[in-house]
Amino acid sequence: MSDQELLVRRLFDEIINAGDIDVADELFAADYVDHGPMGEMRGVEAFKGLVKMWRAAVPDVHCEVEDYFESGAMCAWNIHVTGTHTGEMMGIPASGRRIDYRTPNIGRFANGRAAEHWADQGMFQFLVQIGALPAPQSA
Repeated sequence: MSDQELLVRRLFDEIINAGDIDVADELFAADYVDHGPMGEMRGVEAFKGLVKMWRAAVPDVHCEVEDYFESGAMCAWNIHVTGTHTGEMMGIPASGRRIDYRTPNIGRFANGRAAEHWADQGMFQFLVQIGALPAPQSA
């Protein structure tokens, strides 16, 4: 397993799943950029805020890294996300509903740290599963 893959797995296991957000100071570059559904977020503190928001809304969130690939400083992986929406998220009250979906991610590393990330974080799937958006109709 490469150093980059170990870093990605630690990010999800220790920070997202276990809630130890201070590990981000070790794993992320100071100028980290996240290109996500809520716009571009810069810096480690912005990432920590995102994790706090998710864990407040889905305290039992669990993200499993699947299908990891890398080429040089770039890598891609899928995340299998599960949990229960028991807290407010972006003004949406707790639904009590379970979430279970997969979402693709792309990352870039510099000097052994996470430098940049691209993902939609499964927001559409999340919003449908908690009942905030209607499920798409099949054609």
